[in-house]
Amino acid sequence: MMEAGPRMRVALAQILSSHDVEANLAKVTSVARDAAAAGARLVVFPEATMYAFGAPLAAIAEPLDGPFGSSVQRLARDLGVTIVLGMFTPAADGRVLNTLLAAGPEEVSSYDKIHLFDAYGFKESQTVAPGAERRIITVDAVSVALATCYDVRFPALFIENAAAGAQVFVVPASWGAGPGKVEQWELLVRARALDSTSFVLACGQADPATQGRSLGSAPSGVGHSMVVSPYGEVLGSLAGAEDMLILDIDLDQVSKAREAIPVLRNRRPFG
Repeated sequence: MMEAGPRMRVALAQILSSHDVEANLAKVTSVARDAAAAGARLVVFPEATMYAFGAPLAAIAEPLDGPFGSSVQRLARDLGVTIVLGMFTPAADGRVLNTLLAAGPEEVSSYDKIHLFDAYGFKESQTVAPGAERRIITVDAVSVALATCYDVRFPALFIENAAAGAQVFVVPASWGAGPGKVEQWELLVRARALDSTSFVLACGQADPATQGRSLGSAPSGVGHSMVVSPYGEVLGSLAGAEDMLILDIDLDQVSKAREAIPVLRNRRPFG
């Protein structure tokens, strides 16, 4: 009988954030404790977990060591897990940065969203400044790359991170609703897994309609979080409502996929 390869238990916490930072933090605390109790080593929350889109962001933005970020870091240390979630930090030009806080038991890192959602009539860049650097963190000796929402439409970010050693991608999102948007989300997440021959953990804000909230014009979420294998297979997914997905990923699948489908090795320069 073949031995199972190294595994990591991951949790996708599909919550619906509000415009109450303290309430959002309380929800993160409760859900992260449940995930840790279930054995998860990596707990992923959506983009804009700290504060939902659809209201001014500058007033609530804070540095990573502000009250919200410090509380999440303390929670990660107390639980002994890595928590990744979306928050907003101040930018030098008066706008904010759309930041992923990656808080582990011992180390803290962050990623500022590179590709801003200036599409479908929304203009994120009016209030959000773009990031400029890729970010790969380490969780239990596994290389995990960070990306945010609209980033999923840009294959190069995933390919470059995979070429730099990433085996798993975390993609928190607050996906904009609309005709065909759920289908686009699912297609893009699966495509990026194939592009990078990596696991993709895509965690979105829940659909506000499931709680009777008005959608408004801001990208407020559609749910449909999922875990996709390096072969593009959906291993687990959620519907629109608040929920949590917990499963084990077999990290040997990354090396096996990269041997079978060596797209990273077969890349050639052109121009």
